[in-house]
Amino acid sequence: MNEKCYRAELTACFGDPVDENPTGVIEETGYDVLGLNYRYLTVRVKSEDLEKAVLGARAMGFCGFNLTIPHKVAVIPLLDELTEAARIIGAVNTVFRKDGKLIGENTDGKGFLTSLIENGVDPSGKEVTLLGAGGAARAVGTELALAGAAKINIINRSEKRGTDLSLSINTKTKAEAEYLPWIPGIAIPGSTDILVQCTNLGLYPNIDQIPDIDFDSLNSSMTACDVVFNRPDTRFLSEAGKRGLKTINGLGMLVNQAALNFRLWTGKEAPVDEMTRALKKEFGL
Repeated sequence: MNEKCYRAELTACFGDPVDENPTGVIEETGYDVLGLNYRYLTVRVKSEDLEKAVLGARAMGFCGFNLTIPHKVAVIPLLDELTEAARIIGAVNTVFRKDGKLIGENTDGKGFLTSLIENGVDPSGKEVTLLGAGGAARAVGTELALAGAAKINIINRSEKRGTDLSLSINTKTKAEAEYLPWIPGIAIPGSTDILVQCTNLGLYPNIDQIPDIDFDSLNSSMTACDVVFNRPDTRFLSEAGKRGLKTINGLGMLVNQAALNFRLWTGKEAPVDEMTRALKKEFGL
């Protein structure tokens, strides 16, 4: 009798656009290194089809899945529970199955914070300026506030989103948060220590897009970070680097959040070094 199990455990990423998302390379490398019979599917899911996709994942017994643009907030009412972090942030990038329930978590901010510290930047007591107030900004801003950042400036075009995020940080953390309307060519506050580009500007295929800010308002005492990972050498970071800023791309955040997802789905520690090498190879680094 053949006792080999041919059924793989399934994980995935749901998003639109998602064709150029390399998370599958990272997770599949981890599965291979540990000899796990898991698969990671990269699936284009349009906004109007998200509920069907989640129902499908339930029916097929997925161990979990990632959410990327534009599903990080919309998925919340489709889930059974949220972790404390996801509840505070108000956005979900990772879902895992526990006791038959689909539970929403947010590992984006934790992955960003780990990358920041790995690059020698401690947010404690610092002033942070965020460009954007969507799911990524909510995760990054909240985690930086919980890690001890003193002030969070939120620059965003939508006043409601910006004020909602500032209110959340002010009421749920010890940090001070302030919303600043995104006026074209806006100057970045000179007291900023850490500037984080949290929009999808520069994400493939729109790699030439760049935030409409006054880049000459940046100074070399700042650290510029981008959550966009495809491509990692964004125009935003290039412009910041020309002005002497320390720059941190989105690859570290991507690997670190993937490692956290890996643990949630498999119950095992992720082989981070091998996963990092696979991602860098994918980008020719």
